[in-house]
Order: sequence, then structure tokens, then C-alpha cells
Amino acid sequence: MTNNSAEPSTRNYKSKITPYVVVCWIFAAFGGLMFGYDIGISGGVTAMDDFLEKFFPLIYQRKLHAKENNYCKYDDQLLQLFTSSLYLAALVASFGASKVCTVLGRRPTIRLASILFIIAAIISGAAPNKTILIIGRILFGVGVGFGNESVPLFLSEVAPVQHRGAVNILFQLFITIGIFIANMVNYLISAVHPYGWRIALGLAGVPGVVLLIGSFIIMETPSSLIERGMETDGREALKKIRGVDDVEAELESIRSACEKARLVKHPFKKLMKRASVPPLVIAISIQVFQQFTGINAVMFYAPVLFQTVGFKTDSSLLSSVIMGVVNVLSTIVSIVAVDRVGRRKLLLQASVQMFICMVGVGSILLVHLKPTGSLDKGLAAAVVVLVCFFVMSFAWSWGPMGWLIPSEIFPLETRTAGFAFAVSTNMLFTFVIAQGFLSMLCNMQSYIFFFFAAWILVMGLFVLFLLPETKGVPIEAITERVWRKHPVWKNFMAKEIVRNTEMN
Repeated sequence: MTNNSAEPSTRNYKSKITPYVVVCWIFAAFGGLMFGYDIGISGGVTAMDDFLEKFFPLIYQRKLHAKENNYCKYDDQLLQLFTSSLYLAALVASFGASKVCTVLGRRPTIRLASILFIIAAIISGAAPNKTILIIGRILFGVGVGFGNESVPLFLSEVAPVQHRGAVNILFQLFITIGIFIANMVNYLISAVHPYGWRIALGLAGVPGVVLLIGSFIIMETPSSLIERGMETDGREALKKIRGVDDVEAELESIRSACEKARLVKHPFKKLMKRASVPPLVIAISIQVFQQFTGINAVMFYAPVLFQTVGFKTDSSLLSSVIMGVVNVLSTIVSIVAVDRVGRRKLLLQASVQMFICMVGVGSILLVHLKPTGSLDKGLAAAVVVLVCFFVMSFAWSWGPMGWLIPSEIFPLETRTAGFAFAVSTNMLFTFVIAQGFLSMLCNMQSYIFFFFAAWILVMGLFVLFLLPETKGVPIEAITERVWRKHPVWKNFMAKEIVRNTEMN
């Protein structure tokens, strides 16, 4: 098949991996560690007695009652708001971050995210009352919105095409490392009274500091520089991150995409056009499905969940640490496999494994866990094992693909706007799950796991019939090589071929 001259063959893109570009990848990926630390720390903090006694005394008293309903003892809207307010703030912030990414570039957006996170960590760790605590969470959310908008785009744009999947998944790997570190912190400081929770929340500023330092070391992406009219700087940046002087083939591809992007005055309006439907539907659907696997419900409230099935506080936190190790190691599997196996196969295999695990957990709790009392040790251990296998399959599939696929499927002219929709969708449904999970657990009890299993079945079918493979396709050639060739989505592109000049 002949390649269009504007989209040179991947084989013509010369590159080598240099120490500098690896440093750029790692520093940027600390944006994921910030996010992961917060995911992991929230569940541990809300299970700490000192935290509950200070901010949620009614929950603390309810928790002390031995006869309290296992499924309902943590059900409190304000307690859930502590966790979920971050994601509502991130939802709104992601659209502002999209504009900043386009106008100022990826690097300043990453820097701003780190500053916001540091401020939020200081406020949260020192919070004297519930109001200040929630304000700190909201600032965390704004930082997450800016970081989650800019970091995956940065990684996708600086990565060589043959390694784009693996490089982008560094973001998800660092999310899992952040979760693991948070679980370790929760476990180690659970016995520190009465200020253990302050230490846990305050330490969120550490990855923010690392990311802030990194923002002065990494360079702006060539795509962003050229899009903003700095072609000479863009050429030099491309040479530096590719480690070679001959970058003309890739530069021409970026230049062509930027010329189209400059014609678009209103990228959000462009997203509403027919030709933008395929990437927009995929990006939003992937994010909705990622949340309705039930993963964040499990990760947010792992200590609470394990206490529900009968583990004591320290044992439940230790189980969360084990789960965190599984999460990190399985994400490394994804880094190795994604550019070899492809996106679709990883998602389909994981959908089967996750479905089995959710049905298994739901069945054990349905049959054996009554509103009072607890599971025997064997069944409780089985729940932990099933949850770990669930986390394992998520970590090499829906976790990293949720950030990788939306970051690589939009053309440059709508990339930051389209990815903002993806990030905001992720935050919206993370908010819904975080705000509603404990209430759903109280009302649906074990059936909540069957609820998530049904969603996993739906998302597996979605991947099978509607998700195209993007492995090995240059990011600037996705429209021609993917959308125009897909049996379903090519129908949305037909009119755009005729009206190719209608850009705004």
C-alpha cells in the first residue's frame, strides 16, 4: 500500500533512545505518580480512626459498633465527598488545561500542575477543619486536571512511533507506583497517633516537587512548538529528543498536521463535526468503561473493602500494599506487550479475566457475607486473591489504554480539546464512582460486583466491534490509516473527504 507523501512511512522516521529523552519521560511521568498517590492515600486516610474522629465523628462512632451492617458502616455522603471532590474539580480544570496546553504548551501546563499539587498538599496536611480539608482536595483536583491533560499528551508527542505505547504507559506505571507508595505510607503511619493522616496527606507534595523540578529540565514537544509558529525551535527539539540530525520525514508529517491545525479557530466546535465523531466516541467511551470496571472503587476503598470482609485495620492496609505490588508489576507487563501485542488484544483478554474475578468476588460475598459478622479466613483470602487478579488484568489493559488511546487518536487540530473531553469524562465518572460507591455497597451489597461485571461484558463487546488497532501507526497519520479504513468509522469520514477545506 502506498503511503501519502504527507504521511511518510514509519520506517523513514529515524530515532534512537538517548539518556536525555529517557529523563524527560521519567520526569513527566511523575504527573502520574501525583495522581496515583492521591488515589491510594484517600482510601487509607478515610479508614484511619484519628481522621474519622476529627472530621467524621458519626462515622467513627458507627464503625465502633460491632453489630453495624458490614456493607453500610462507611456510608456517608460527606466522607465520600472528601474523596470525590477532587475529581469534580479536575473535571472543570481539564478544559482550562486544554487551553493552556494549546496556547502556552505542554511544559508550562505540567509546571502549573505541580505547583497546584504542592499548595494542595500543604493545605490538606495542615487542615484544621472540614472546610479547609475540602478546599485542599479541590486544589488537588485542579492540579490533577492540569497534570492528566498535559502529561499523556507530552509522552505521546515525544515518543518514537515504535515505542509510543510503552512510553505513554509510563504515566499509568507511575500512577500504580503512586498507589503502591500511598498504600505503604498508609500501612506504616496507621499506628502514628493522632497525626498520621496529616503526614499521609502532606507527603502528596513530594511528587509535586519532583515534577516541578522536572518541568525545568524537560523540553517542549516539537508538535506544540511548530503549532505555535516556532518551527526552528521545533526542528531542534525533534533532533534532540530523537537523537539524530535527519528528522525531515517526521518533521514534514508534524508540519503538515500543524498547517491543518492552524486553520481551525475553534477546536471544540471542530469536535462537533461528523469527522470528529470516531475519535471522540472512542475517547469518551474508553474513559467511561475504565471507571465502570470498578477499579477505582476497589483502589479508593481497598482498606474499607478488606475490613468489610473481616480483616482488621492493619491487615487490610497490608492487603492493599500487596495489591499495589501486583498493580505495579502488571503495568510493566503492559509496557513490554503493548507495542508487540497491540491495544485490542490486551483489552479483550483483560475483559474476560476481570469479568471472572468480579463474578467470583460477588458470588463469595453473596453466599457467605451476612450484614453482620465476617468471612472465615479462607474465603477472605480468596476475595483478596480475586481482587489481585482483577487488578492485575486491569493494570495491563484498561488502566494504561484509558490514557494511551485517547492521547493518540485525535488529529493535532483537535488533540488538546479532544483529550480534554477524555480527561473530563474520566474525572466525571471517577467522581460518580467515588461519591456513590459506599452508598451503592450499602444498598446493593454483594450485587455491586455483578453490576461492574455486566459493564465489563459490555466493554469487551465494544472493543471487539468498534475499537481499531493503532499499534505502529504514526500519531499524525491516524486519520488516514485508521479512521478512513475502519469498517464502521470510515462512514463518518466520507463527507470530510469532499469538504476537506471546511476546518472550522
